[in-house]
Amino acid sequence: MELAIADKITQKPAIKRNVYENVTQQFNKASDLMDLDPDIRKILATTTNEIIVHFPAIMDNGRIEMFTGYRVQHNNVLGPYKGGLRYHPAVDIDEVRALATWMTWKCAIAGIPFGGAKGGIAFDPSKHSFGEMERITRRFTYALNGNIGPEYDIPAPDVNTNSQIMAWILDTYLSSVTPQERNRSIHIVTGKPIASGGSQGRDKATGQGTVFCIEQWAKDKNFDLNNATYMIQGFGNVGSWAAKLLKPFGSKLVAVEDHTGAISNPEGIDPDKLAIYVKERKGVHGYPAAEPVDHESFFKTKADIFIPAALENQITAETAPLLNVKLVAEGANGPTDIEGDGILQEKNIDLLPDILCNGGGVIVSYFEWLQNKRSESWELEEVDERLRKKVINAYKKVKNTSQEFNTDWRTGAYIVALSSIQEVYRTRGIFP
Repeated sequence: MELAIADKITQKPAIKRNVYENVTQQFNKASDLMDLDPDIRKILATTTNEIIVHFPAIMDNGRIEMFTGYRVQHNNVLGPYKGGLRYHPAVDIDEVRALATWMTWKCAIAGIPFGGAKGGIAFDPSKHSFGEMERITRRFTYALNGNIGPEYDIPAPDVNTNSQIMAWILDTYLSSVTPQERNRSIHIVTGKPIASGGSQGRDKATGQGTVFCIEQWAKDKNFDLNNATYMIQGFGNVGSWAAKLLKPFGSKLVAVEDHTGAISNPEGIDPDKLAIYVKERKGVHGYPAAEPVDHESFFKTKADIFIPAALENQITAETAPLLNVKLVAEGANGPTDIEGDGILQEKNIDLLPDILCNGGGVIVSYFEWLQNKRSESWELEEVDERLRKKVINAYKKVKNTSQEFNTDWRTGAYIVALSSIQEVYRTRGIFP
């Protein structure tokens, strides 16, 4: 997902589930139901390229540490590879494979000319200084070398990365090309600072897309968002923006969980005040206008909407039975595993799947990429309106496809993506 500084959470299952297995099962279910062409199915069932790099970086004390970085390119039949970079100790090849594959489906559903990729470095950025982060990022960019490019593979922010990280990647990449090519290569990354060619609205794009989906769901269900209650897991970029954007509807935030703990207030938590607190304290723990609760109590919170905006595999066989909500709107990538999916369906909890619900980030990344290529700068109102149209169109396609195939929304979203990609392969053929 392209999640600009997506949130992290420490409440992970006792046994780490392989998220790539979730992707494979979801892919197979949709492929069987839509009768996907078996030859195309073989292509899409695997990644195109998997790059693993080991590189050195100098620490503040002068010593050298070795790091392992990844970039997985799943499919580019729709356009250049596109996907975020995350810095997290849990990054491994299976996680990156899963995230790259989801990006392919996400771009296809959104109707933008990108394929799927993802990458990252397996380390804990909280243990490194600003200077070390810069040197690690620049060496990673250098190590990737020709495996990224503005018309080939375009990185973006994800977990624990941000516009500053993108600025370092941009500068390092531009230093590696000829002077004549530098101003034609600004779109090597998206999610950049505005001053370096970034787009208005990119910081809130994933949260904004999630809220557009929730708003459309509420219209379909004739559900009044005024005084609706919601809970959020993760309060970084995605979670905080979703909360701040729901506030004008009159919706009430009643519980939040992040890597520092969980808090609850049935009378409501002000998203803007909490965002300021989290920026200063690096987490929700100790927020004075709410009471601390444990992980289980958080999941048992009675609310209308749950927005998981943290890491993968949070709604599982253990946690899904605890939920007491009407809707799960997946702001994170892969927050629900296979068992959790089944339980949500048994409980008749509506689901807005990640590859639809959190697509706002990559959509606005596409807008940024276009603006850079055209040497343009769009106003925020134009970005938001274009994003709204893309999200609502994708929402309607998933809704209609789910009804046509009489299936759940996640499978419907997969069918939308696979149908789009299948059509391209059928018209272009396979070389030679």
